Formats: sequence, structure tokens, C-alpha cells
Amino acid sequence: VQLQASGGGSVQTGDSLKLSCVASGRTVRSYTMGWFRQAPGKGREFVAALSWNGGSTSYADSVKGRFTISRDNGKNTVYLQMNSLKPEDTAVYYCGANTKVWSARGQESMYDYWGQGTLVTVSS
Repeated sequence: VQLQASGGGSVQTGDSLKLSCVASGRTVRSYTMGWFRQAPGKGREFVAALSWNGGSTSYADSVKGRFTISRDNGKNTVYLQMNSLKPEDTAVYYCGANTKVWSARGQESMYDYWGQGTLVTVSS
């Protein structure tokens, strides 16, 4: 599975961005899909995850109410809608595919495939 993330950019505080993650090589319709981010000088942290059928979602406390994860299995694509962006959201955002159980959704080490990352910069 190859994952290609896109949609990052430089925005102002309060703006919105929508990230996309397109999978190729194999369908990911049966996988949990997640977004993680890595800020400069920090480790990769969990942002959001979505179950294979879209029935369950999970968000980091820092993004709840502002970010929404969704998927279009017909397009083999996962999205992250980011609203009310803050400077602390500045990071490289990575999408991942998790073939394991839903309970592993927040653990970076449990993801089997990763995209290359897309940079989001939020200025005040």
C-alpha cells in the first residue's frame, strides 16, 4: 500500500485546510485510517482515526471540535478537515493505515503503512 498525503500549506490563525490521503496498490477499505502529526523538535503524535466503515472516530483532545476525519472508500481516500487552525497545529501531517484492531488506533507503532507527510504552517 502506498499512501500519498496532500493539501498542506501556510495559513493564518482561524483558517481552514483539508488534507487528503490517497491510497494505491491495494484498497484500504478494511483498514483503520489515521492522521498523526509531528511538530518541529517533537515526536509524532496522534491526531485522528477512523474505522474501516466510518462508524467510529477518535480524536486527540487538542483537535476535538475543530478537526474532522472522513473517508471515501470508493476513492480509496481519507480526509482531514481542519478548521479554526492555531499556531500550535503547525506540523508535518502524516496519514497511516492500520490493519490491526481499532483499539490500536492511537499507537503510531501499530500502523503498517505511512504516507510521506504534508506540511501545515499556521501563523498568528
